[in-house]
Amino acid sequence: MLSNALILLLGLVLLIAGGDVLVRGAVRIAERLRLSPMLIGLTVVGMGTSMPELAASLQASLVGSPGIAVGNIVGSNIANALLILGTAAVIAPIAVDRRTLWRDGGVGLLAAAALLAAGATVGLSRATGLAFLLMMAAYIVYAYRQERLGGSHTAAYDRGAAADQVDPALAAQDHPRGRLWVALLLFGAGLALVVAGGGLLVNSAVGIAGDLGVSDTVIGLTIVAVGTSLPELVTSAAAAWRKQGDIALGNVLGSNIYNILFIGGVTGAIAPTPVPAGIMAFDIRALVAVLLVVMLFAFSGRRLSRREGGLLVAAYAGYVAYTAGLF
Repeated sequence: MLSNALILLLGLVLLIAGGDVLVRGAVRIAERLRLSPMLIGLTVVGMGTSMPELAASLQASLVGSPGIAVGNIVGSNIANALLILGTAAVIAPIAVDRRTLWRDGGVGLLAAAALLAAGATVGLSRATGLAFLLMMAAYIVYAYRQERLGGSHTAAYDRGAAADQVDPALAAQDHPRGRLWVALLLFGAGLALVVAGGGLLVNSAVGIAGDLGVSDTVIGLTIVAVGTSLPELVTSAAAAWRKQGDIALGNVLGSNIYNILFIGGVTGAIAPTPVPAGIMAFDIRALVAVLLVVMLFAFSGRRLSRREGGLLVAAYAGYVAYTAGLF
């Protein structure tokens, strides 16, 4: 039990560190290729910061652990909406742009509904995965056009800004940073760390589930989901501390979209997996309900107050206790 816990912790460290190194390398490669910083923020940074979740879900699916593969996606989104957004609101109330909330929150809600529909029919099949990836591409194109037109930022933009790797609002640099071979080395090293960390995380999570006598679904929805969501927790809390509540909210909304459409899409396309009956019966429905409640909280007063943030955090504690069978 202790050895599995230590291996899981090591896996999380490798995932998070590897994701950071991978993003830095990918951003520098994109800069050398003269890609627009705005496009880098929407794609390279957004997808790169999803690598810990992607590595965990994909490798779990490949080894036949759908509870961890799907549980990580659903559990991460519930943690985003309750724990991470609630913590950010407790640190500093978050002012909400209603247009941004309904646009990006609506896309996240649509993605959750699509996952619910897929789970009730064909699961994360190859066709479902490809459909999710097409939806992800459509959202990125839409977000890119919105940023070019100006006005309120999209959640994809805010996710890139929260990662603090690149400012999508800057004009393209005339002199990209560093040498290309260094960027390629960083990217390769980050990818290797992410793959290794994902393998350790999945294997140890399965071991912990066996030691505790619980299903791997419970571990995927809780320990794995929270662990892979730690970067979002740190970046959203930091944004709230800097009084950048819009970025904290956008980071959460963007992460929810990427988790289902990008991670779910890649997982389904490469390693199709069923959606466990337990997740279908409760957790995905709970996710849809949670997203609706968060949107109503934010819409009602055009802000998420500290009190509402505290309620969200308490709700997450209750969800974890219920999932773990404590009541």
